Amino acid sequence: MVSGGFVKGLLVVLCVALLSGCASSLKVDRQHVALGQDSRVQYIVVHYTSADLSRSLDILTREQVSSHYLIGESPATIYQLVDEDRRAWHAGDSQWQGRTWLNSSSIGIELVNQGYLEDEYGQRRWLPYKDEQIEALIVLLKDIMLRHGLKPGAVIGHSDIAPQRKVDPGPLFPWKRLADAGLLPWPDDTEVQALRAGYAGELPSVAWFQEALSAVGYAVPLHGLLDEQTRNVIAAFQMKYRQSLYDGEPDAQTAALLAVVSGLRS
Repeated sequence: MVSGGFVKGLLVVLCVALLSGCASSLKVDRQHVALGQDSRVQYIVVHYTSADLSRSLDILTREQVSSHYLIGESPATIYQLVDEDRRAWHAGDSQWQGRTWLNSSSIGIELVNQGYLEDEYGQRRWLPYKDEQIEALIVLLKDIMLRHGLKPGAVIGHSDIAPQRKVDPGPLFPWKRLADAGLLPWPDDTEVQALRAGYAGELPSVAWFQEALSAVGYAVPLHGLLDEQTRNVIAAFQMKYRQSLYDGEPDAQTAALLAVVSGLRS
């Protein structure tokens, strides 16, 4: 008597053989290439790992979270962990410029950096990035942007796309250095100072701050109330463009920076 298990196994083998045969006989004409196409990659998201190199490699290769690249501290070795044509699990619940769940449309780059140390009173001491690590990052970013046809401004932080739950790459990440390398636009200081004087006399409404933050790309409430969510988004913006103070308060300097970056005037 033939067992049921044997029959099931035989059926599986036959199915695999049939599928293999179909695959080997598949013929696709690839002579015609559509003009209307571009890279699936729209953004490059920068993170810190909150761990040393050994632990970072372990997390990013053995757990569900992943990134396309990891850059060590010293030496600043660049590790590719996921092919760029595949999706890495680095962004999570995220939004930027109206696009959501950015794993599918972004390349993730993790920098080995502890982030911050917290004392018994909850005060954070942020840890700086190594110069050679940032230099390696800039070279990598330029290469990725060139190959995928990305414009300056496509490089964003985890805190930009998830300001309610993430703060990386943190207030010591040198965004201005990336701007000087041509990787993102930067607000002109003269223009910012001129606008700041006017906003010091009359601060724009909370609704304007929300509208301008939304124009930049942030997911922010648009109800005109200065709630915790709005403060978190303001803090994320400040952490990028005014790293000396990122308290989430809608003050005159933040308004001036936001007006220049967003192109909106109150």
